[in-house]
Amino acid sequence: MKRRIYTEEHEQFREMVRRWVREEVLPHYEDWERAGGVPREAWLRAGELGLVCPCAPEELGGLGADFGYASVINEELNYHATSAFFLPLHSDIVFPYIERLGTAEQKVRWAPGCISGETVLALSMTEPDAGSDLAALRTRAIRDGDHYVVDGSKTFVSNGQLADLFVVAVRTDPDADRPHRGISLLVIEADTPGFARGRNLEKIGLHAQDTSELFFDGCRVPAANLLGAEGRGFHHLMESLQQERLVLAVGAAAAARGCLDLAIEHVNERQMFGAPMSRLQNTRFELAEMATEIQLACSLLDDLVPRHLAGERVVSEVSMAKWWITDKQFEIADRCLQLFGGYGYMREYPIARHFTDARIQRIYGGANEVMKELIARDLGLA
Repeated sequence: MKRRIYTEEHEQFREMVRRWVREEVLPHYEDWERAGGVPREAWLRAGELGLVCPCAPEELGGLGADFGYASVINEELNYHATSAFFLPLHSDIVFPYIERLGTAEQKVRWAPGCISGETVLALSMTEPDAGSDLAALRTRAIRDGDHYVVDGSKTFVSNGQLADLFVVAVRTDPDADRPHRGISLLVIEADTPGFARGRNLEKIGLHAQDTSELFFDGCRVPAANLLGAEGRGFHHLMESLQQERLVLAVGAAAAARGCLDLAIEHVNERQMFGAPMSRLQNTRFELAEMATEIQLACSLLDDLVPRHLAGERVVSEVSMAKWWITDKQFEIADRCLQLFGGYGYMREYPIARHFTDARIQRIYGGANEVMKELIARDLGLA
């Protein structure tokens, strides 16, 4: 399936990334799943290869690459069912907050480590009682001289066990006339007194990706760690969600393609009723339908990615892509697993990991039901 958004240079880069995934990620991936996280050495190696924050500008130490290169990394990790090495979260979702909102001093302080892989990033928004409803968050940050005193908790924080820097959504004005107006963003370093990580949460998928609870108890954060304007955190988050959801959609389409290719390989080899499964009409029709849906997903992305990079506001369209493609990812993983029969239920087969890892895609980055609500608001409904 030829893609319109990738040049010959992107495809040459893809060959390098694919070789890295197959030679340096896949051989260790089961060990990482058992350990519940990707080791720091793997992050440092990715940094050496220029695979961490590839779009960071050259003046900050990055490659200054376009978003297509980041998408290639995202696609290859998802295609090979190794998405729990959450480089796209670090590079394409969290780092842009620092790049876009950070002061010159903050960028000099944090960017080099983020680009080298020495400093791992995490985004901390979700709370036990506030999931997709960001305006309902309760973690407070009260100004006290040159510091903010942070109290509260967060949950479902990806990279939470390994991360060194956390971009945290906090409520700096509990008396604001509207809930979303009192929210700010703080960058909290992992060694800050009063900060504590909870347990590494046990998930049904993404076993190699550490996901944590975080706790703040009188955590004193320098005021110099305020990211963006005080009280504008909700606005800053909304500005970034378009790219976050586009990143998730790109990965979902690639994962679906990975499922399809695994299924094609399997049915060509698997014998049933004295012939390859690929000769059965049901098999052929299933694969034809899924190939069509993946092509539709890629065509939608090839429209949205250039528009996003041009600065166009495509929140509604990206919301469509996020919910529809992640739904299709899970559906395709399920249908492909079915073609494997009992083997598909065995963890040693990559299709099983594709299936379990796909489920979260419909939840994080804004649940798909929320995506539909955002789309509905732009339809002019009464």
